[in-house]
Amino acid sequence: MNLAETTANPVGAGAMTKLNGFAQILRDNGFILGLAETRDALKVVASGGAARPSRLRPALRSLFCSRQSDWQKFDELFDAWWLQRGMKSATRVSGVPQTPPPGLQTETAGRRSSGESDQADHVERGEGSEVSEAGQSRREGASRTELLSKTDFRHLTNPEDLAEAHRLAEHLAKSMRARLTRRMHARRTGQRLDLRRTIHKSIAHGGTPLDLVWRKRKDKPLRLVMLLDASGSMSLYSAVFLRFMHGVLDSFREAEAFIFHTRLIHISPALKERNPQRAVERMSLLAQGTGGGTRIGESLATFNRWHARRCIHSRTCVMIVSDGYDTGAAEDLGAEMQALRRRCRRIAWLNPMIGWQGYAPEAQGMKAALPHVDLFAPAHNLESLKSLEPYLARI
Repeated sequence: MNLAETTANPVGAGAMTKLNGFAQILRDNGFILGLAETRDALKVVASGGAARPSRLRPALRSLFCSRQSDWQKFDELFDAWWLQRGMKSATRVSGVPQTPPPGLQTETAGRRSSGESDQADHVERGEGSEVSEAGQSRREGASRTELLSKTDFRHLTNPEDLAEAHRLAEHLAKSMRARLTRRMHARRTGQRLDLRRTIHKSIAHGGTPLDLVWRKRKDKPLRLVMLLDASGSMSLYSAVFLRFMHGVLDSFREAEAFIFHTRLIHISPALKERNPQRAVERMSLLAQGTGGGTRIGESLATFNRWHARRCIHSRTCVMIVSDGYDTGAAEDLGAEMQALRRRCRRIAWLNPMIGWQGYAPEAQGMKAALPHVDLFAPAHNLESLKSLEPYLARI
């Protein structure tokens, strides 16, 4: 069947060629298009108002987009084919060589020469660019978030980028908690039959097991205890980690937070403030001495003596965020790490310097701690923090 014959109004050869090419581009990019959609699109093109791309875009979008993924890709493909914007990108995506189609611009130009005003042309371009700019801003926002996730925190010098990283770090902690909770509920659905109690109850029924007794595993919730190195060598990372810790305490019911430099400070009450900015300000009043030296061994001794019994149970993961540079004796750090290891389920040591090229744990403090560490992982960007979730899910 000739598709041009299915429309009520005649369609020019240029417009029909252009529409067929656009439909093929959409099919190459995963859109599901049939004869009915193409026939309706021809009717739209044949109507008088469809000559403007700004009016044609929403009409074709409603006809051709049947899934969320289609809506996400449509604007970029439309701009490339109809407005000749980003043709190189669209060609790479679709794999179809494209030549500038002779379509609506030619017909529109003919109308202009017949007497349409330049003001109409200005309105037409304005409407089309507005939709394109909105789509571009969405793509730029997603790209910026992805770029920030892979950027080392020490390279975030722009205040806007740093503020966005703070927000993403807090959001990451909350989303981790939500996913870990869903996994925990899924595990609880797998109940096992308590055979001993079932047999005991069946005695009253002559040995017939009419009443089945199920065994439920009583799981303790995962508890996170975070200790953040706030010394001078960690100053480029500590601000982002404070926002991550604020998100952890705001989302995890079982969580405690400490910072240490030359001494250990319990900051959970300060970080439980609902306002993140006020929480950081309140915490700064407690953290006198931040930015100086580090005594990791002495700080862990304080934790083991005064806080460990209250904070740690059988499903506790202690997360130490530090570069491992200790001004105290390495033997003391090793002894305190050994004592801490006997108390908790897991110890994760997050070192931002692991993300640096050519890094090796040569510091004496780091060498003394490593034998007692279950996970030694990088923590230099948001992507490395996100990779902690699978590990926590296995605890």
